[in-house]
Amino acid sequence: MVMSGSGESVVFVHDRPGDEALLTGGTIARLRADGADVVVLFGARTHGDTGDDTADSVDVRAAMSGLGVSDWRMLPAPVAGAAAGVAADAATDRHALAAQVADVLLEVGATALVLGTDDSRLQTAATVAAHAAGIPVFQSKRVSGAIGQRLIAIDVSDQVERKLAAVAAYSGRWSVADHTVVPAMPPGGIPTGTVVGGTETFVRLPPPPAQHAAEVPPVPGGRALAGLLAFMVGAAFGVLGTIAHQATIVLGPVTIPIGLVLALAGVTALLAGLRLVVGDRLVVLLAAIGLLGTIFLLSLRSEGGSVLVPEGLPGTLWTVGPTLVATIVLAWPRIPGRRGTT
Repeated sequence: MVMSGSGESVVFVHDRPGDEALLTGGTIARLRADGADVVVLFGARTHGDTGDDTADSVDVRAAMSGLGVSDWRMLPAPVAGAAAGVAADAATDRHALAAQVADVLLEVGATALVLGTDDSRLQTAATVAAHAAGIPVFQSKRVSGAIGQRLIAIDVSDQVERKLAAVAAYSGRWSVADHTVVPAMPPGGIPTGTVVGGTETFVRLPPPPAQHAAEVPPVPGGRALAGLLAFMVGAAFGVLGTIAHQATIVLGPVTIPIGLVLALAGVTALLAGLRLVVGDRLVVLLAAIGLLGTIFLLSLRSEGGSVLVPEGLPGTLWTVGPTLVATIVLAWPRIPGRRGTT
């Protein structure tokens, strides 16, 4: 689980208000205590929610305040056809839900997503959106329900009281006695309590099946805009590098081509960084075209006879080096994305 402090932004997805307190309240409180940003999303009325607990209800506000959360939102309920099991409507509904989750992840700069739901509609949509954004996904699991799976345990012993207070805020769903939570309307009429301990457990989910991989719609014009910006940045690096690559500093008997070193380092950081962050070869290719095209144009002799890339070893390395870097970065099979600490 990502727990490295204020640099993190974690989105929690639950079926209905109250689940966030009972299932992941300790983790939420610990993240907030560590300075991380937390957003809670509710799949409104997916499990028979009567609508009593809405985003603006008193119990939700009280629970969120106790956990230190200031941002929570309701996701759209399933469309009529999807709720009835119509395949086409279900796919459209899941597509729209994944897009909405993706928008939230992008808006808050999420670094991880945590699921507190077993609802296939909500789980699939959120997982698709998170993996499309390169964000790890964790699901809340009890030890008894994760036999044979590798569990990640979060110590929330310092947050137990805050968690219990948040659960108690939903008085219509549970009553809290000491460290035991009892449903207000237990299944079968037999009250069975849940003892709240000092640990919350999770499993990390793998990427969703291939058939769901394309369910997050691309941002209109987003790829074209990214490509244009990459081309312009590449051209700017080409201009700056060409101007600076001949600079040297002298340290005693040694002459260091500091300009060439910095120019090549900048080119490598630009192309590798784009491949790492964006993950789109086309964007990297456009940046490389802007870079190499600018270097080529500036290396030509002007009408007045001056040149910015004179003959010699520095000039040769400046014309060959960026081409080699671009080729390696574009040909590299895969650059792994950023992962949080465990």
